[in-house]
Amino acid sequence: MAVSNPFANLFGRSPIKPMQDHMAAACAAAEELIPFFQAVVADDWQTADTIQHRIAARENEADELKKNLRLHLPKSLFLPVPRTDLLELLSMQDAIANCARDIAGIMLGRKMSVPEPLQARMQEFVQSAVDAANQALKAINELDELLETGFSGHEITVVENLIRELDSREHRSDELEVEIRRELFAIERSLPPIDVMFLYKVIEWVGELSNRAQRVGSRLELLLAR
Repeated sequence: MAVSNPFANLFGRSPIKPMQDHMAAACAAAEELIPFFQAVVADDWQTADTIQHRIAARENEADELKKNLRLHLPKSLFLPVPRTDLLELLSMQDAIANCARDIAGIMLGRKMSVPEPLQARMQEFVQSAVDAANQALKAINELDELLETGFSGHEITVVENLIRELDSREHRSDELEVEIRRELFAIERSLPPIDVMFLYKVIEWVGELSNRAQRVGSRLELLLAR
């Protein structure tokens, strides 16, 4: 049973729930990439445009939550975790939403098609990156439990297992990135060079989405070690 933390009660509202809300908004932006790529593959640019606007709205929501949290984050020495650590974690979470916005923005702006031989693998790759982001959200959602237990006990093991699974998902995303780059290389001579250049960029950014999710987990792991 979780033990109430007297410091959290004494020194005001915990910043943990706003951190979790921010991460949820960032992941919601990332999740929209799944139907976005489905629309791209179907050459349905009207739907893609609608989804891109949803991604932008989610990213704006995350931005507002980030600004609010930065403005109201207490400077007290009695924060449950160091203020600088929370701010760094917040920036890493925010990068997930920014990455989703950038991917959708460049693809919609250029009406980038995905070559048929890459379509299935590309959608699997996007799904793996989104899975990594959602796994990071699961870990962040344990922050309040960690606080209540004083960053000790069984809850530490729960979070460590979540982070281990996040690392595994990010590794799978890395493997898919290598595979899809190899497949693109095999057909790139048949494609317009400028399209190839931007496809490589999109592949890089999708891989970066899972990397940023992993960095959230790594930062949380550092908090556990303090």
